[in-house]
Amino acid sequence: MYPETQKKIAEMLEGNVFPGATYTFIDKDETETQLIGSAAILPEREDLREGMLYDVASLTKVIVTTTLLLQLHEEGKISFEDPVRAYLPAFPSDAVTIRHLLTHTSDLKGYIKNRDALPAEKLAAALTALEPGENFGEKVVYTDTGLILAGFIIEKLTGKSVAENFEQRIKQPLAMMDSSYQPTDPMRCVPTQNHPTRGVIRGVVHDPKAVILGGHCGSAGLFAPMQDLIRFSKMLLHFGEWEGQRILRKETVQALLRDWGIVPDQPRSLGWNLFQDGEDFVLWHTGYTGTFMILDPNRQKGFLLLSNRVHLEDRRPEWIAVRDELVAIYLKEAKAEKAE
Repeated sequence: MYPETQKKIAEMLEGNVFPGATYTFIDKDETETQLIGSAAILPEREDLREGMLYDVASLTKVIVTTTLLLQLHEEGKISFEDPVRAYLPAFPSDAVTIRHLLTHTSDLKGYIKNRDALPAEKLAAALTALEPGENFGEKVVYTDTGLILAGFIIEKLTGKSVAENFEQRIKQPLAMMDSSYQPTDPMRCVPTQNHPTRGVIRGVVHDPKAVILGGHCGSAGLFAPMQDLIRFSKMLLHFGEWEGQRILRKETVQALLRDWGIVPDQPRSLGWNLFQDGEDFVLWHTGYTGTFMILDPNRQKGFLLLSNRVHLEDRRPEWIAVRDELVAIYLKEAKAEKAE
């Protein structure tokens, strides 16, 4: 499937964009998964094995936090136009809504002094005290903060952590049994960065805010193997239901396939980014560690890639450029296939 896309992935491996990757194409009932390259170079080279867990980074935003909020909306517990302050009274603005958080249009000013040295309670308090900037509601400014606050809202409504809600509401029903905020066996995890102070990070989340907040973090923290992400993706590709388990209503997934951000030329769904394909939208999201998901429910097509591109070094601008080339090749191949 998708030979030009696979050729580009092989070129990325050859060019040391990442030490290895696991990727999957989904096309209706057909699924193809490939493993290429190594799981690790440091402290020694290690083969990539089927079933290894990746730190999926910001894919946590859509797999966990967005899905949970969509469920709470279905249950009538929130409206996306509710002000954040209705749930988090310490939040300083009456204008910012849950929709602004999920579409990255809140323009929250995220600087927190000594952020990575704060204990969880003080970091949570500092994040809750951030104020919107001059681009509030008028520009998409991607930030972790909105989804972290969204996670705090989930906890306020349910009395349970984001991680506990994921276990009960998503993981168990979909049998994503190896996915977790706290992997029990670090050696099953693909290592990420060779950090200057933390050393080779393995089995512990890469994101510094998620290190502090743990299972209370709505923006990052999830570890998952490819087979679990396939199950989650097939749920969305089948409009909320997979193998007899309904996670979301059909109309909820349909509602994701429209622009909620209302910013010209910067379409955003709730939690998800969007590609425009003619009159239709396609869901997509990335993760800092070298991960992404592209899901097209209208055609039941998906492309998932998991890599640890920050191992050995974090070359983010180069990664974004070559990743975007890869995505463009895939979308072109998928569109050509559709035309046939």
